[in-house]
Amino acid sequence: MSDQSNDSSDSIRLSKRMTELGMCSRREADEYIERGWVKVDGVVVNVLGSRVRPGQTVTLEAPAQAAQAARVTILLNKPVSYVSAQAEKGYKPASVLIVPENHWDGDLSGQRFHPQHLRGLAPAGRLDIDSVGLLVLTQDGRVAKTLIGENSNVEKEYLVRVSGRLSDEGLRLLNHGLELDGEALRPAQVVWQNADQLRFILKEGKKRQIRRMCEMVGLQVVGLKRIRIGNVRLGQLPTGKWRYLASNETFD
Repeated sequence: MSDQSNDSSDSIRLSKRMTELGMCSRREADEYIERGWVKVDGVVVNVLGSRVRPGQTVTLEAPAQAAQAARVTILLNKPVSYVSAQAEKGYKPASVLIVPENHWDGDLSGQRFHPQHLRGLAPAGRLDIDSVGLLVLTQDGRVAKTLIGENSNVEKEYLVRVSGRLSDEGLRLLNHGLELDGEALRPAQVVWQNADQLRFILKEGKKRQIRRMCEMVGLQVVGLKRIRIGNVRLGQLPTGKWRYLASNETFD
């Protein structure tokens, strides 16, 4: 029942340290601490706001590990006219598609749908209303941190149908050299897939980033489809259908 308080200048909040270690989200960390499911150097810490030094060992008790194992991650092939998160301007959130009748019969995860899987399910990344393809919704803070955390380095791959004329210099700028919102974009990989379609591979996801990048080099996006996030591909998942992330699949 120790609070493991530590006033050392290099100490940090235990919940923050847990997220840095990739153990869980901040919200989950606070829950585990309150429940007495966290140990620091072998001693239970159950007081919110407790601090630890970087060298101390943080571990999760069995109930926390079981809670994490029960959390699901869902892969959806999002259709046009659905928003990624909260409903807006009359458009429905993509989460309304996570119902038993839309569960893909090609799902090999072995998971069976349970209403509990909808609790706390949230998108880990966005696809705008007019874009389609792979959208990840998860209950697991570790997955969310991997995909959208501040230091995320996971690739996202898109097929982008465009109209307009793209010069060699424009293609070079798409790969590296553009700015959005006053910030230089990270290097991308952009190549022609066919006569009217580009393949984009990005490691960031600013709002409507690809569409805005294309506009800056004189292109208009006609269609945009996300086909991969990290090691996970959209594959044969039909539009509007969803499946569970299998236990042997990881994004990084």
